[in-house]
Amino acid sequence: MADQIPSEPRILAEGAHLRMVVSNGWEYVLRPKISGIVVIVGTTNHGGLVLVTQWREPVGAQVVEWPAGLAGDVPGSETEALEAAARRELFEETGFTAASMKAVMIGPPSPGISNEIVTFYRARGMVRTAPGGGRGAERIRTHVVPMSWLADWLEMMRGKGYLVDPKVYAGAYIVRQEMDLWIHD
Repeated sequence: MADQIPSEPRILAEGAHLRMVVSNGWEYVLRPKISGIVVIVGTTNHGGLVLVTQWREPVGAQVVEWPAGLAGDVPGSETEALEAAARRELFEETGFTAASMKAVMIGPPSPGISNEIVTFYRARGMVRTAPGGGRGAERIRTHVVPMSWLADWLEMMRGKGYLVDPKVYAGAYIVRQEMDLWIHD
């Protein structure tokens, strides 16, 4: 297949945070007012995974996720560094701070519908220093789950009607790979 020459996107609709465009026959969504998206795969000092649940209107359900958010979406900090956004979002959503934060994976979560690129950060040595819960109307609940109980816990949450973001499995894979390396060293 020959390389496609991109055409200039034509705006179909625009809201406060999203822009729907068409280019080369593809309809997709842009996020024009952000500099990136961060997902925080974090563990506490005791090895617990820090996950969140929150209502997601587009899917009409509570969703199990890693703490995550947008970089550059706060007025006055449009050029916010991704690591700074990861630390800010972690604290806002969960009340946890991390001793270390390192980018470990970058990629598009839905390349057929959005231009979003997500950067996964591996946070270690997390300690809760505030209640968390998110900003504004966000009603985020924090859950600390031992890695050994993750599969059972996710199954229990699905049984309660929660959806599980597939990025949870990607993040668990990252942590599991670290565990395997540590055991074999």
